[in-house]
Amino acid sequence: MTEPPITVLIADDQDLVRTGFTLVVNSATDLRVVATAATGAEAVDLAAAHQPDVILMDIRMPHTDGITATRTILAAPGPRPKIIALTTYDSDDYATRILNAGASGYLLKDSTAEALTAAIRTVHRGEVVLAPATTRRLAAGQDRPSPAQRGTVIDDFTDRERDVFHLIVAGASNAEIAQRLHLAEVTVKTHVGRVLAKLGVRDRVNIVIWAYRNGVVH
Repeated sequence: MTEPPITVLIADDQDLVRTGFTLVVNSATDLRVVATAATGAEAVDLAAAHQPDVILMDIRMPHTDGITATRTILAAPGPRPKIIALTTYDSDDYATRILNAGASGYLLKDSTAEALTAAIRTVHRGEVVLAPATTRRLAAGQDRPSPAQRGTVIDDFTDRERDVFHLIVAGASNAEIAQRLHLAEVTVKTHVGRVLAKLGVRDRVNIVIWAYRNGVVH
């Protein structure tokens, strides 16, 4: 049985950008654009109307910016789409603000077509996508614990929490972790919560950043 395509909403204030992204997304047989928006306010309304799986969200738009739109969409009742911020501006401030608003990805508009379609599939699976340069800078901006402190944090994990931590860093979703470790998904969520608490971070994005910052991955 063929899986239904991943539905996508594109929000950008430039008509040529919306057209180009639509062509890129619709060129993939497993992806389909269901609506486009020119403002953040339109994105909020169209997200409610179409309930897309993934939203490509420009950050700087008139009236309602992409950060506000992201926060509004994810706070609404009903299914929560995955949101990828797409911007011309390689800004740590923008990246931090929209990730804190709940976005699952942050990419620059000069990304390749292959990178864009791959990112849509990745966030749809429950994983995180960050521009490599952005990840490195965000990681560098965090306070670096001493080797002894890093060891203490990792050593404080149970064996199962350590397994979950490494799978999160590798990009696995909760469902994939449950399958790999032969656990119920609700149990995985419990372990993820404990990992977040022990690292002192708020979400999966910051688990990945912590791992980059502390040399767990490069």
